[in-house]
Amino acid sequence: MRFYIKQHAYYCGIDLHARSMYLCVLDQAGTVVLHRNIPAEPAALLAAIATFRPDVVIAVECTFTWYWLADLCADENIPFVLGHALYMRAIHGAKAKNDRIDAHKIAALVRGGNFPLAHVYPKARRATRDLLRRRLRLVRRRSELNVHVQNTTSQYNLPALPKRLAYRCNRDGIAERFLDPSARKSVELDLALMDVYDRMILDVERHILHAAKEHDGDALYRLQSVPGIGKILALTIHYEVGDIARFPTVQDFASYARLVKPSKESAGRVHGHGGQKIGNAHLKWSFSEAAVLFLRDNPAGQKLLARYERKHGKPKALSILAHRLGRAVYTILKRKTVFDMQTFIAS
Repeated sequence: MRFYIKQHAYYCGIDLHARSMYLCVLDQAGTVVLHRNIPAEPAALLAAIATFRPDVVIAVECTFTWYWLADLCADENIPFVLGHALYMRAIHGAKAKNDRIDAHKIAALVRGGNFPLAHVYPKARRATRDLLRRRLRLVRRRSELNVHVQNTTSQYNLPALPKRLAYRCNRDGIAERFLDPSARKSVELDLALMDVYDRMILDVERHILHAAKEHDGDALYRLQSVPGIGKILALTIHYEVGDIARFPTVQDFASYARLVKPSKESAGRVHGHGGQKIGNAHLKWSFSEAAVLFLRDNPAGQKLLARYERKHGKPKALSILAHRLGRAVYTILKRKTVFDMQTFIAS
């Protein structure tokens, strides 16, 4: 956890909503110099803080509406900090809670050096990262349609599907297997939607790949040098990591990617593990998938996994392999090199 510890003459805490925001400005002594509810508009915000512009920092909790505020502060050269929502217990655990109280607490946290920081993702790549996440939701919806066709097949006790429906060429004649007109219509609807999703996903992938080559195509190719990391996993890692320099050590990167389990310790005793939802879920998924794909047609990788299995069992062995792949990716991005299997196995 990182905190914002810089000193300013004024500290502006904002409880931000989609159409409105509540401002609280504190001076260095902690005195409230402004309490105001204003529309969520750039002109209204700049007018409200005009008196404090020479030395003010704006702090806001990480909600879905922070993009425009971060961009406005960057354009106006106003210091902006984003609060990590899961760490801001002083707000969520309060007995009384409203916009006025929340804005004051945010300002007080940043003034006291206790404001937990979240990463402000750069504007240039932000939309592409969000589009990549949107693609993942489209893929999951297509998978739901696939599962529904298979469940309907089992529901009517029909023979198992001969081929995988993930490929468009294998969907011919599937609906005709159902004699009931309504059941056939339901399956036809699933297959038609799958065709639509196929075209949409392919178009999105082409757009993202073109954008990635413009942003940093070399990093994308270096990531694909790792066995098991293909185009989609490389794109996900590339955009979810962003600037690798924001992770001072490989331990920081592994923690952000949810590849380690932080222990809860008190008085020399460990009381389980926590923080399982703190970190980047998309990186966790990417490295978990990469660990499984790493073993495909890879005798050296399979031998390494077998060594882990003898000591830890298969589930934990895969987690260890995912952790090691995460460390390897950190080295690749940090040193701008490619994957070396011999070094990976020897380490």
